[in-house]
Amino acid sequence: MNKRIMYLLWPLLFLHVSARHTLFDDRPKQTQEGSMRLVGDLPSSGRVEIYHDGQWGTVCVDGWDLAEAQVVCRQMGFPGVKSVTTGGQYGEGSGPIWMDDMNCKGSESSLSDCSFNGWGVTDCSHKEDAGVICEAGTNITSNRRFSVDNSLGLSADLGLLFDSGDGCDFSINVRDLSEEAEMSFCVHSMILMIYPELNMTNKSGNLTVDVSQTCHPHVPTFLRYLYKRQIDVSITSAQCLHQLAFIFGVKNLMEDVGRVFTSLIPEDNTFRTQVSMYEYGVRTGDLVLQENVLQYLSWNCEFLISSPLWSTISFHMMDALLQRSDLVVKDEALLLETLERWIQDKGDEMSSEQQASLLNHIRFLLIPVDKLYEMQFSSSVLYQNHEKLYLTGLLRGFQFNVLPFSKIRNKMDNTSNDFLPRIYTADEWSLFVNYTSMNNQPYNYEYDEDEYGDDNRIKIFSTPAHPSALYKEQKVQWQAQVFLTVQECSYYGVSCNSFPVARLLGYDNQNRYASTIRFSNRLILTCKNQNNVFPVQDFKNSLAVIPTNSNMGLPNPCPDAYSFRFVVRPEYI
Repeated sequence: MNKRIMYLLWPLLFLHVSARHTLFDDRPKQTQEGSMRLVGDLPSSGRVEIYHDGQWGTVCVDGWDLAEAQVVCRQMGFPGVKSVTTGGQYGEGSGPIWMDDMNCKGSESSLSDCSFNGWGVTDCSHKEDAGVICEAGTNITSNRRFSVDNSLGLSADLGLLFDSGDGCDFSINVRDLSEEAEMSFCVHSMILMIYPELNMTNKSGNLTVDVSQTCHPHVPTFLRYLYKRQIDVSITSAQCLHQLAFIFGVKNLMEDVGRVFTSLIPEDNTFRTQVSMYEYGVRTGDLVLQENVLQYLSWNCEFLISSPLWSTISFHMMDALLQRSDLVVKDEALLLETLERWIQDKGDEMSSEQQASLLNHIRFLLIPVDKLYEMQFSSSVLYQNHEKLYLTGLLRGFQFNVLPFSKIRNKMDNTSNDFLPRIYTADEWSLFVNYTSMNNQPYNYEYDEDEYGDDNRIKIFSTPAHPSALYKEQKVQWQAQVFLTVQECSYYGVSCNSFPVARLLGYDNQNRYASTIRFSNRLILTCKNQNNVFPVQDFKNSLAVIPTNSNMGLPNPCPDAYSFRFVVRPEYI
């Protein structure tokens, strides 16, 4: 290598540990490989065209159905699909016919992730161009771009070095699993040897890796990142860059691109993006991505249960969800009922062992005794297939409800979650405050219980001291408040740094249970005009601070419009 190249390479070898920061970049976005557009009179309907190899082309109607249309509409940023169109209804395209014999599952993040014949492999004419009619409304996909910069002052010439290939001495061959498509890049071993997974000591001077064909266009950008440690990540490139970072073992980039995924989590009300992200996180071993998705799905469990996607989620996702205590659900009995329906929908896909594993995650101890009694008569699949296990759960539930906790504490597994509450939103445990009624709403500083209706931001409500039958009739009173100004906080002696702020204050009668029961209360924030929860907040010293764009690491999907649900969560100690 010449001296100039050596001068560029040495700094990188000494900067293995780099400063890392991710910036939001609002520069105009160039057309990306795999981008979609609809050609028609309305933004939400038209002839489907996809960008590949530097030009726009159409899709043939062979195999074109609702699953394929759903992927297109979601990728385009619409909340769902109304119908598909065939036979060139929106006119004939003039470019290449890029895709034919489509076969999508419906959960893919982009049309290019679906199965098809191959780019440009078709026997169709433009009279068979596919179209789609999407549900109009607010787009769920953002145009944000993310600039990942881990360069720590590295010379910009390193990127030019990759572009020129001067002095390169190692070949990286990229192919897909079918070995039908292959690309080759000449790189510099002195730079890439700092990535141990690449095994750059390979004496053969080359390395072959398998990468899905749809991600091949992103390989040059990724390899350039290995030189310069800077890269722009878009929604369309995020999954491919994450996959490449996983294959090449570049963990820092995996984490950074994972943040892009995380920013997209609240933006799809159909839950298809989230489910796809989770499955992808499982395949790549990205535990952070899995946890972020599971947390969001747990917060939105009530919406997920009522969505068409509920019956399609995998066993391992269901298993992971049922183990969580941050599930937002009306009550445990409803969770058991929906599990039964899910198992029925799965049919023979579920083994007896898998059914038993899921049943073991149901917290029978937290189901009221009247519902426990009814369940033995109303349950079908789980009771019939696992009668002994089911009856054991019922018996433990009855014991927990009627025996003092002091009697059963020593018999319980301290590591078990069986007696820990989830986030139950039934009316007896929660209170809802609608944000829309709070705009320009004067605050009532003088409390009169008879005067407070549904539109006030200070409310009194009561809950049982605990779900067990022993405490069913023993009530604890609570005061829920939402502060919007400094003056409101000051009036109640509260220090507030941002707004809004929520407070849930227990009256003195909760102290009588202090030796037996603690209250781990939660605030559920529902985005205005969206059917999702983001996020669920803890109360610290009775206060819950509402996240804003200024105090979140990523753009807040609900910047200034929330509805509030105060949830009381008593648990034995």
